[in-house]
Amino acid sequence: MSTCQSYIPREYDEDETIYPERSSESGTMYVEAEDKETVGQIREIRFARVSNVLGIIYNSKSGRTQIKWRHLKGRVGRLSGEASPNTLVNLFASEALPESYAIAGREQESKTQRDASLNEAFADT
Repeated sequence: MSTCQSYIPREYDEDETIYPERSSESGTMYVEAEDKETVGQIREIRFARVSNVLGIIYNSKSGRTQIKWRHLKGRVGRLSGEASPNTLVNLFASEALPESYAIAGREQESKTQRDASLNEAFADT
């Protein structure tokens, strides 16, 4: 939603069933859903009213972010791919990712760096 926050109509912004979509030429934003209907378009963004979201595909214009979200149960899903720091900030700000994910990521990164240092030390012997 941060992609079109400055010009999205208020009624679309307040409706949790409306999602923005964009064609792949400008960086893909696509919602896979059981039912989907386009309700409007502003600039290169189409707005679709959806029900029962199955997945979301997002590829940034810059190409630095390529992520997919797949529905698991209720509002819970699995996020996979690579995201730029800016995308992570947007995901945390929108509460799409919990703060605990960032903390776990930092802990995992520290562990990976420690393990890499150990592996390098053993590789040198």
